[in-house]
Amino acid sequence: MRRSLYAFAAFCLAFAVLYGSEDSSDQNMYWPQWRGPEGNGVAPQGDPPTEWTEEKNVRWKIEIPGEGHASPVVWGDKVYILTAIETDQAADPGEGESGDDEVPSWGRRMGIKKPSKVYEFVIMAIDRKSGKTAWKRTACKELPHEGKHRDGSWASNSPVTDGERVYAFFGSRGLFCYDMDGKPLWEKKLGRMKTKMSFGEGSSPALYNNTIVINWDHEGQSFIIALDKKTGEELWKKDRDEDTTWATPLVVMHKKKPQVITNGSTRIRSYDLATGKLIWECGGMTRNAVPCPVSQDGVVFVMSGFRGSALLAIRLDKASGDITGSDAVEWRHGEGTPYVPSPLLYEDTMYFLQSNNGILSCFDAKTGKANYAQRKLEEVKGVYASPVGADGRVYLAGRNGVVLTIRHGLKYELLATNLLDDSFSASPAIVDQELYLRGHKHLYCIARD
Repeated sequence: MRRSLYAFAAFCLAFAVLYGSEDSSDQNMYWPQWRGPEGNGVAPQGDPPTEWTEEKNVRWKIEIPGEGHASPVVWGDKVYILTAIETDQAADPGEGESGDDEVPSWGRRMGIKKPSKVYEFVIMAIDRKSGKTAWKRTACKELPHEGKHRDGSWASNSPVTDGERVYAFFGSRGLFCYDMDGKPLWEKKLGRMKTKMSFGEGSSPALYNNTIVINWDHEGQSFIIALDKKTGEELWKKDRDEDTTWATPLVVMHKKKPQVITNGSTRIRSYDLATGKLIWECGGMTRNAVPCPVSQDGVVFVMSGFRGSALLAIRLDKASGDITGSDAVEWRHGEGTPYVPSPLLYEDTMYFLQSNNGILSCFDAKTGKANYAQRKLEEVKGVYASPVGADGRVYLAGRNGVVLTIRHGLKYELLATNLLDDSFSASPAIVDQELYLRGHKHLYCIARD
């Protein structure tokens, strides 16, 4: 399924709108952030294999030291990945202490415990052809100040790159900027997060032209901050009335002005990228907002799915001030929305999962009508990774090591069930004819033999 010249030109125009003055010729070739070049989970020029096994269509498989659910990003001939490596070094007395109480009994039942060893927080650059490590840098070494969920990691924030620099975000450890050869350029500390129930951290940075945006929602004073990408200097900072969320911001262009869209349990909000001024806000999400927004044709789609279900389609032309219950909300849906995975917006079709389960819905993004809804996928068990799409196919990765390939379209059609010897919580990345899968132990490059 190849795109026509017209469709490709339309994509380039859409990308230029999304990224402002940035040259789209390189951006659209790669996977510069965890949801791909357009922020919607699609690789417009990708064409990876449909099926694979440990013996078929695996170009290379390498062990990644430590742990991390950060998705890989890809630029040029390298894949960039973050990880947290437990050392043998016991913490010095008082190091990392935050005055927090010990983990309560319910937390211990969920596998939450405070670490006792120092961790190395590492960024690695991997050669795309060989899988060999091109360079490896330790951003910092420290004892995490609080615990994490048993299914989480201390390296769940995905990196981002513009082809000139790569930014490694380790949450409470800070934001670290490197050139593409691994030379440290600057770092920025933002404080210590105190996450709800010590579940851990996970929101990734958004990068647009000269600005990096970080959303910092936690059990203290939450805020959103914009930094100069070249220096790390603060451009603006706004307090937020939110407790812990894990959603990554999305930058969209509207009427020649970029807006930063943030999901939130209290409010969905849009900020002026240049000033941080609040443009509009809207209620309607559930608690523990995790999925990041997606956008197309002047409509932003925001959803959440913890102890309830919510999906809102918001028309930006009508969005100003408090739009809760107004006609700026073009359509809404209240069933089968995701807790952790973000949606895939592929052309006019939106795919999303129910909670963290293999239950898939496929909607017409323009009308809000279901092509199919809450279809149970028996093959995949437990889904934290967000779906991705390329060349008429959709890929769904599960924590049981299965990745389903389905046909992109109005009807559900399973193309392949692919099983590997790992577990997948990180979202895949697609570039050219390659699909990168970051497992709990390994990084796979899936490509045709």
